[in-house]
Amino acid sequence: MNIAVIGCGNRGGDVYARHLSAQGAAISHLVEADTPRLERLRQRYGLDEAACFSDWNRFFDRGRVADAVVIATPDDSHVEPCLRALELGYHVLLEKPICLQAADLDRLLAAEKESGGSVTVAHVLRSTPFFLVLHGVVASGKLGRLVGVSHSENVAFWHYAHSYVRGNWRRSPPAAPFLLAKSSHDLDLLRWLAGAPPTWIMADGALHHFRPDQRPAGAAERCLDCPVVDCPADARRIYLTRPPDAWPNTVLTGDRTPEGVLEALRHGPYGLCAYRGGNDQPDHLNALIHFANGVQATLSVSAFTHDNTRTVRLMFTGGEVRGQMELGELELHDFGRGTVQTRRVETAGNHGGGDVGLVTGWLAFLRGESARPTPLAESLDSHRMAFAAERARLTGTVQRLHQPLARP
Repeated sequence: MNIAVIGCGNRGGDVYARHLSAQGAAISHLVEADTPRLERLRQRYGLDEAACFSDWNRFFDRGRVADAVVIATPDDSHVEPCLRALELGYHVLLEKPICLQAADLDRLLAAEKESGGSVTVAHVLRSTPFFLVLHGVVASGKLGRLVGVSHSENVAFWHYAHSYVRGNWRRSPPAAPFLLAKSSHDLDLLRWLAGAPPTWIMADGALHHFRPDQRPAGAAERCLDCPVVDCPADARRIYLTRPPDAWPNTVLTGDRTPEGVLEALRHGPYGLCAYRGGNDQPDHLNALIHFANGVQATLSVSAFTHDNTRTVRLMFTGGEVRGQMELGELELHDFGRGTVQTRRVETAGNHGGGDVGLVTGWLAFLRGESARPTPLAESLDSHRMAFAAERARLTGTVQRLHQPLARP
């Protein structure tokens, strides 16, 4: 199975290409505008220079030369290469967010229907052992009918500072709105657990803290020069306490040595004061979603958390399930029997094992060993919710989505 990887950054080059190769697929072509990064990946996978491209148009101009493609380009450049891939009949693993404009959702859906290919959105939470167990509880009906879901994505103070203050997603536009950039996985998870399309959504959120007016007195322009102690967003604490060859340091520089990280903090965006401005994404946001079958869900996404984890409560007519993904702990409360069952779930790997699971499932589909992953039309609901939530947040309104199901 020959796979072309278009966009060789953290997700494309460090995650998907690595897992695909480890599971027996051949990385046959690479597309990356960053020349040093492209060269590193070319050497890693032993490719000829003729199999590597700096521009995805040049790759597609060659015709169909691989079995499938991964598209993990920057957020604002997913749609056009995906359309080109579908024209050639490729099966596509498309990194989220799919697009930055709601109108592009219908463009992609129409293009897929007309092609011989398919689009699988990289919504990894459906592939985590933790949430597979939760979905199994819902499907079993053992605790009755699902009524509500309370889900929290705890971003962690340092992760928010890394990605949404200093990183590529600090402003929308050009990046996706915060809920879409950070939580399209979670919105897709809620859609999956509810088992029905969303009918309406409301949301509220704002940038509370990472602003110039919250800047500590005496703070320097760069953390390496800053005399302020005990600053939670101090880049020295976030990066220099972690291995230089591991995420998030791998995002800072291609020189994965302590000296390389220091140089990136000295001159790059990740060493700047987190309170200098230039970012506009909310750092605390809540959404309420109503699904067509009556299930209600709340989603809380916050920078002001210690752990980088997801916590969830599922409320049934006959019981409750509580859990935390990174700990792999689940409590199943059966009201009728008066019992409490504790389960431990394996959570090793990125996204609790979801990255590996996603690649495994997609490869099995490509090899004809399993049914197709989540249909694109269903995956699009996560993005419809995110776009609607941003409209609701900015206007203080309730945003309508799909029509409710007919009731007897």
